[in-house]
Amino acid sequence: MIVALVIACEVGFWVLLAAGLVARYLLGLRRTGAALLLCEPLLEVVLFVATAVDLRNGGEPGWEHGLAALYIGFTVGYGHFTVRWLDGHAAHRLAGGPRPPRPPRHGTARARYEGRLWLRTLTAAAVALALLQSAVWYVGDFGDTGPLRSWQWVALRIVVIHGLIALSYLLRPKRSTATAAAREKEGRTLTGR
Repeated sequence: MIVALVIACEVGFWVLLAAGLVARYLLGLRRTGAALLLCEPLLEVVLFVATAVDLRNGGEPGWEHGLAALYIGFTVGYGHFTVRWLDGHAAHRLAGGPRPPRPPRHGTARARYEGRLWLRTLTAAAVALALLQSAVWYVGDFGDTGPLRSWQWVALRIVVIHGLIALSYLLRPKRSTATAAAREKEGRTLTGR
């Protein structure tokens, strides 16, 4: 039941998002579109309540409960970012708005961008870890909490891997082709070639 609910929440997220953007930009109903977009967090509340009820009614903690916690965490960490990104693209494509800015491609600006994304991942993992730990305490000694603990390790691994990727942009920033060409030309000038 929980897996079906996670899938339904994901589908519902995209349906509400599409309906909100269509209402805002194609139908000109800005308030209705905003209301539809604001309904999206209700999906996570439904998933959270259903998961808690399942555990309370004696459901054995399993991988599906961990998946639900990770999904809720991801939505908290990345939901607003995703909606804002898609809203900017819909405004550009459907309403003639300005083109949304692209993420920086090079240098410290890209490293800062990747660092902010990692902070979102950290937020998502913190929410998932808190929900999983709450479920572990809720189940207590009455059930096997191993699957919940394994999902905690999954969340921690995601944070570490994404952190290493973000750190790589800081330690070895990618240079733009214009900057690399200028440095190469400068090097030739200094060596006299």
